[in-house]
Parts: sequence; C-alpha cells; structure tokens
Amino acid sequence: PASLDAFVFSRLAPLLKAKLPNGKLQQHLKSLQNLCNYCTSILSLYFPWDGGETCVPPSLTLWAQGDLDAEEDPHKRRNQLLSVLVGLVAMLGYAFLSGIVSIQRGGTGPAGRQPIALEEEEEE
Repeated sequence: PASLDAFVFSRLAPLLKAKLPNGKLQQHLKSLQNLCNYCTSILSLYFPWDGGETCVPPSLTLWAQGDLDAEEDPHKRRNQLLSVLVGLVAMLGYAFLSGIVSIQRGGTGPAGRQPIALEEEEEE
C-alpha cells in the first residue's frame, strides 16, 4: 500500500465502521460499492481479527435500522435525563461548597429587606 492508500483508508474506515448519530453520510458511503470494497479488502488483509465484513447496500438495511436502535438502548431518554440531573446537582453542590452561591435568611416582610451594598475599596 502507498501513503495515499493509508490516508484514504484512515478517513473512510472510521466513517464506515463507527456508529454515528446521523447515518446519512455513512449510508451514502455504503452505497459507493468501490470505496466500500476498498475498505473491506484492507480491513480483511491487515486487520483480520476485526473481521472485514462486506458492505451491504443501505436500501437493504434501512428497514431494520429503527428496530436496532429501539432494541439497543430502550431507556435512552431516561439515561439522558438522569445524566443531566446528576450534572446539575454536581454543579450546584460545587457552587454552594465553594462559596460562589450562598443563602442568607433575612427578616420577614418587606421591612426586613435591605438593598445589597457593594463594598468599595478605597484607593490611596
């Protein structure tokens, strides 16, 4: 293989093999049979443990794509919500513990409220 082969393979193989959130580019690349066969032959020749699988045209796999996504992670929304809540609690906890945010209790009613005055440093 030449350096051009290595360069082209390094750009195409991750796009063909990785699971992408939006599969439009991947489907387009899989429809280009020459590029797909090129990557498959390099994978099977130099990476035999990876099992250089042949590319299937996207028209044959589109009907099963929704089923695979649903079976793969049925609790995706719940996990996303939990991760956001954990992050929010962690950030608020850090803000309270570091003193960035503090809660002060004042007197009750409007008479107990006083405007917040910033202390100004005197310049000498």
